[in-house]
Amino acid sequence: MGEGAETMSDVGDEDKNSKPPLSEQQSEHLRALVERSQKVMAHGWMVRTFIKHCDEVEDFPELNEMARTIFDVFRAVETQIEDPVNYFRTVRKKISKLRSAAEQFEKDAWHASTHTNFQQCAVAAKFLGEQLQELLEQAEKSIPRPAPPKIQLPVSRPVVDLTPGET
Repeated sequence: MGEGAETMSDVGDEDKNSKPPLSEQQSEHLRALVERSQKVMAHGWMVRTFIKHCDEVEDFPELNEMARTIFDVFRAVETQIEDPVNYFRTVRKKISKLRSAAEQFEKDAWHASTHTNFQQCAVAAKFLGEQLQELLEQAEKSIPRPAPPKIQLPVSRPVVDLTPGET
């Protein structure tokens, strides 16, 4: 094949990890959403701190699942702050686990204590998931979708009838 000739294996082989470029307005909007998300996560960190340091955790270790989940989400996103697109991809991966942990914490907290602190912590844990979900939805509206891959269909060939005796 000559120089510049395209083979079938070359079609659609653009860099699969390339991201469509963001406009300055999109970048600014995503940076603002990351900043707000980090503030929401700070509230989540305080929920974690309350759970980690309450005496009831000794008798109800299942409460620690909420604290571990917040820690997991926080550690996963903190390295992505400078890359809003990947930051929100990471949030997308972690959000369902966070929301599930908050639902379970709400149920478990009643068994541990009926004190207002526990009930408010359950509300705050659910609110953390709701707020991150809203921020994620806003971010995904600003993140351009990659173009679909180029597909080249094979060239169809005429069907030749090989039945003997017919002309």
